[in-house]
Amino acid sequence: MDSPAFDLAFEPAYGQAVPVVAGVERVTVNNPGPFTFFGTNSYIVGSSSVAVIDPGPEDEAHFQALMAALAGRAVTHIFVSHTHRDHSPLAGWLQAATGAVTVGQGPHRPARPLRAGEINQFSESSDVEFVPDIALGDGESIAGDGWALTSVLTPGHTANHAAFALAGRDILFSGDHVMAWSTSIVAPPDGSMADYMASLERLIEREDGLLLPGHGGAVTAPASFLPALKAHRLKRERAVLARIRAGDHRIAEMVKAIYSDTDPKLHGAAALSVLAHIEDLVERGEIAADGPPSLAATYRLL
Repeated sequence: MDSPAFDLAFEPAYGQAVPVVAGVERVTVNNPGPFTFFGTNSYIVGSSSVAVIDPGPEDEAHFQALMAALAGRAVTHIFVSHTHRDHSPLAGWLQAATGAVTVGQGPHRPARPLRAGEINQFSESSDVEFVPDIALGDGESIAGDGWALTSVLTPGHTANHAAFALAGRDILFSGDHVMAWSTSIVAPPDGSMADYMASLERLIEREDGLLLPGHGGAVTAPASFLPALKAHRLKRERAVLARIRAGDHRIAEMVKAIYSDTDPKLHGAAALSVLAHIEDLVERGEIAADGPPSLAATYRLL
């Protein structure tokens, strides 16, 4: 198998708290888009005293939906998987309303520094204001009333991406690292393909039984889905190498061929994904660039 079976079936039920499994509810933000699918999923974990995972963007309707779903229950912690603006900014509103403690890997940072003349094309998507009250290291846990969440650091989509394992339930809240509906964008300098692949391998080794992602429905068969997702990424890597072998020396040429069936409006994001693969290939010594890897550089096989 060289491609995962993506699942596009999903009912967002905007404004409603949808039971997912016992002790977990999902409230989806009405912010659909090419990178958010039907919208961002916020999760409520617990019963009388709860945690909220990924509160979402500063959206009044979603805030009111969350508060209605939380009515009569104490919110002790707000977990943030990563600092993209569709996941973390509402943490400030929710903390002000509930007094909950915010939790995450750390503030936003790039996977590598900007290179001379480089522009971060996804900078407007980054929430640089969020700083967690508690910065969780890998494997550190926080417990509440009848629940406990353990940090599983999964850099790649962003440098500060974390998944959260629900103790005793074989469930992992996977954020944007793994989703059932699509691959996650890995866009330098915020993202790193080498980090993403290492994090993906880590999830394969964990053998979780259910993944609850930041967008779309659950990954119900991670044991088969995750290896297929890895194979899909490696297939893209081989496609990049094949295009260079065929004489394409610039990323724009590669994107035109590799993503010929993709909406041209998404070719900018596709170019960043190719750049992420190229950075990894250069680091591994499989290809060479005429300077630091960039969208404008030229590339050749070694």
